[in-house]
Amino acid sequence: MYVSKIGQAFPFAVASIVFVRFAIFLQLLLYLNPLVIMVVWFCILLFVSFAVLYFRGETVRVPRLLGQAVLLGYSLSLLVLLFFRPEGQVYSYNLIPFSTILSYLSEETNGLVSFYNLSANVGLFIPFGLYMLSREGQEPSAKRKFIYPLLSISGIEICQFVFRRGSLDVDDLILNMIGVYLGYILYPLFKKVVVFRSGKVKG
Repeated sequence: MYVSKIGQAFPFAVASIVFVRFAIFLQLLLYLNPLVIMVVWFCILLFVSFAVLYFRGETVRVPRLLGQAVLLGYSLSLLVLLFFRPEGQVYSYNLIPFSTILSYLSEETNGLVSFYNLSANVGLFIPFGLYMLSREGQEPSAKRKFIYPLLSISGIEICQFVFRRGSLDVDDLILNMIGVYLGYILYPLFKKVVVFRSGKVKG
């Protein structure tokens, strides 16, 4: 029993250690707001837990409603991050593909900030690619797998600009779409560990 409890706590402990070292190394604690830190920590926790289960060859059966509730909470957190920006932010737009990405890769911008912006715009959208393929029913066609996230992300980008809650940047769209497609690529590994089942969460 004691060994089992240690095994269950291991992913949590490793994720916490990795997260602290990650945050200190990148020196981003002053750059990020608390909600971003929580979302990043949550993502690292899930990644470490998944990696441990995958290499152990174990699976987790998750009620589909619970999975949808977690994704909904995750989505709401991202919307808060996107639409509730600090006061005094400069609003702009960029319609030239790869110009923002290339500026991040150049020496003009702080390297740690550049790494965060590029990796976050990709990594935070991987769960949506996983969700698209994990839905019940027939697997969506290649056209739908492209159109659905494209329209959703484009709508968010336009709303950010219209309501002055962020910048309209085609490079954000490109990076977000890469994240969704990474979710598609990683789905075969994901379904080896996480199995969704119908039914309500038992109390």
